[in-house]
Amino acid sequence: MKSATLEFDALAAAVGALPETALSASRQSALEQLRRRGMPGVREEDWKYTDVSTLVDITNTWLASGARVAAAAAAEPAAGIDADWFTIVNGQFDEAQLQTLPEGVTVERLSSNVSALPSLGRLGELNTALLHDGLKISVDKGVVLERPIGLLLFDQADDGASVSQVRVDIELAPSSSAAFIEHQVSGGDSDLYANVAIRLALGDNASADYVRIQDRGPQHSQTGYHGIELGCDARLRQASFDLGGKLVRDDLVVNIAHPGAEAEFGGLYLVGDGQHVDNHTRVDHRVGPAVSRQEYRGILAGKARGVWNGKAIVHEGADGTDAEQSNHNLLLSQSAEINAKPELEIYADDVKCSHGTTVGQLDENALYYLRTRGLDIDEARQALTRAFAHAIVGRSPIEQLEEFLLGEIDRRLRDLLREDVA
Repeated sequence: MKSATLEFDALAAAVGALPETALSASRQSALEQLRRRGMPGVREEDWKYTDVSTLVDITNTWLASGARVAAAAAAEPAAGIDADWFTIVNGQFDEAQLQTLPEGVTVERLSSNVSALPSLGRLGELNTALLHDGLKISVDKGVVLERPIGLLLFDQADDGASVSQVRVDIELAPSSSAAFIEHQVSGGDSDLYANVAIRLALGDNASADYVRIQDRGPQHSQTGYHGIELGCDARLRQASFDLGGKLVRDDLVVNIAHPGAEAEFGGLYLVGDGQHVDNHTRVDHRVGPAVSRQEYRGILAGKARGVWNGKAIVHEGADGTDAEQSNHNLLLSQSAEINAKPELEIYADDVKCSHGTTVGQLDENALYYLRTRGLDIDEARQALTRAFAHAIVGRSPIEQLEEFLLGEIDRRLRDLLREDVA
């Protein structure tokens, strides 16, 4: 029988056993908040399609076994991705990485920062409570980085249930520009729950390109929260690619509180038999003029389940807002399921907003046409699904990733197309 609640006595003991650092007060505050609110449940609207009881089970098993932190394992960035990499293995990072930094970039340990950590979502409280340490990456005013900064988040789960927490705060000073690659991978056959919290703050006239690539092991679960704040005339371009994992939930929350900001983001999720991938987005337009545009696409096969919920809120006084959202899904089997929900809440008059979603299957006429041109049925299906996915890959904000992404997506599509489509 699945557990519904965390074992808080064991959780409190694990929190109390962590080293005394500047994070201690934030940990205790998060623990009390989590005790008061509890973990998200399916009775809540934002979580009705994603049951986290499996994650609670993994966490309780891990706590009961002593909350042991797995030893760091060898991890290397994907070949061909040129970036200045920070590697976080099982929630831990190597201090030596902080000694060699690009000019204009400062990296601090959160454990040495006395400021209280701002909350990043419901599961951010669990993240903060159990956080050993985290990173704060700052880009100086006017600095334009030539190479991306890479975050390799790797977990190895070989010996019993494992739980890891990752927290990274990124701040771009005014008029700076940088690109970031977040690559999430894991290995091992044991149960794993990885909980990631990322905060990205852009100063006035700053710009950031951000790509998240999630390729967890087929038996591993992950939740993520990306909280983004935009200054005046700041610009964000972001893309997410979900390729792996058993149960995956990612929240992207964009706060537009200054005029002239632009946020363009989207994602592609490839979901196979037994997988559950949930993308939730929220954009708060608090002032205008400002622009947000989002497009997510999903390809699902076998007994897969996808969730997409996109919400844009235009607050009172945010005149001049331009908000657009779309979601398109391709179901390769009769058993695949998608729960899609675009939402607009508008409390201002002078706005331009639109939203929509589609769900369909491979077009039989297009398949027939390709077969008349010499492709067999498998090649035709591969060509159509690849074209559907390329609409997102082709707009990836970091061009140098396109070849790598296409290779990974082709590999994953071949797996999906081989699955039972009955």
